[in-house]
Amino acid sequence: MNKTLRALLGATAMLTLAGVASAETTITVATVNNGDMIRMQGLMDDFYAKNPDIKVEWVTLEENVLRQKVTTDIATKGGQFDVLTIGTYEVPIWGKQGWLVSLNDLPESWDKADLLPAIAGGLTVDGELYAAPFYGESSMVMYRKDLMDAAGMTMPEAPTWADIEAAAKAMTDKSKEQYGICLRGKAGWGENMAFLTAMSNSFGAKWFDMDWKPQFDQQPWKDTLTTYLKLMNEYGPPGASNNGFNENLALMQQGHCGMWIDATVAASFVTNPKDSTVADKMAFALAPDNGLGKRSNWLWAWSLAIPAGTQKTDAAKAFVAWATSKEYTALVASKEGWANVPPGTRSSLYANPEYQKVPFAKMTLDSINSADPTHPTVDPVPYTGVQFVAIPEFQGMATATGQQFSAALAGTTSLDDALKNSQDLVTTEMTKAGYIK
Repeated sequence: MNKTLRALLGATAMLTLAGVASAETTITVATVNNGDMIRMQGLMDDFYAKNPDIKVEWVTLEENVLRQKVTTDIATKGGQFDVLTIGTYEVPIWGKQGWLVSLNDLPESWDKADLLPAIAGGLTVDGELYAAPFYGESSMVMYRKDLMDAAGMTMPEAPTWADIEAAAKAMTDKSKEQYGICLRGKAGWGENMAFLTAMSNSFGAKWFDMDWKPQFDQQPWKDTLTTYLKLMNEYGPPGASNNGFNENLALMQQGHCGMWIDATVAASFVTNPKDSTVADKMAFALAPDNGLGKRSNWLWAWSLAIPAGTQKTDAAKAFVAWATSKEYTALVASKEGWANVPPGTRSSLYANPEYQKVPFAKMTLDSINSADPTHPTVDPVPYTGVQFVAIPEFQGMATATGQQFSAALAGTTSLDDALKNSQDLVTTEMTKAGYIK
């Protein structure tokens, strides 16, 4: 009998353990393969220590692929993910559709009031915060001070495009695989079109006039593309039509770029001596303008959001609150130094005397504060968004125009044809969607 009893008790204990195991909640987090997100995955011991009943599975994807997968999943209510990494473009559109869970009830200690107003504003619909910013960014000029010094030049703190062209020319030495400028060329609404849309604002261009008529057949877009193609063809690296954020980051870190105009968040990667051969040579300036009152910098946040279809809202909220908290920032600082914390989301970070010592901290904050998504262009427009137009149709149209402009950079189509094709396809889409009567 004792043996039987022992066996029964053993079986009961096993069942109890199985019950405990099944009480563990597993959430699936879809994220982008940027350095800050990769770093977060290496710090999960802290999350598990605080949340032993939650397990996280990661789906880490390249930017364009991530966007496609999460958009498909949320639109079809696929339920594949419990936490999504999405951007400032998606949040207001999806929040309005009722596709996201409100985060207004995150714990008081998370301190919603500490979020930078420019960043929080882009993630809020009718007073509801629909995503928690993991990092916020604008864009700026990152450049090699040693190459500028060697050329006898000084980069202004607020350069014009003419200054950029002169610097690119002076720093180019193709015999050394040293290119004066690296810019995004890879097709995609969040790749080359993020850069080119922001650049076009400084040239007086716009996607649409007040009647939603596309404007690619107007001179400011031609001026934008002419300058871009000249910079890239004369002073850029070979194969630039395949280069997005990560490819240009690698080129910059390996010492092949004199200048790179891109996301402020990249500053920590190009100044990190572990990864960058030019870490001690980097300096920073505001994104260029053309004297028309608009700089060519964008405004973006990669944020964590919870799809309305998840069955695991509480566990998802626990993860989102951890990953976007002040405590997480302090954790990264303790392991990697203040220069490597996720930037651009909280006022308290920029008030921190330790962070103020970081060489790019002030330029990042100035860049974020100088972007105005409610008045993105020189002339009035019917849309908001700096490097995007906040309408659902933009994603598809900008990817198609991005293919045109990437082809122009690759030399497989002309500048004029790329602009004409873009005008035609955007006009067709906007007519079909009912914007143009």
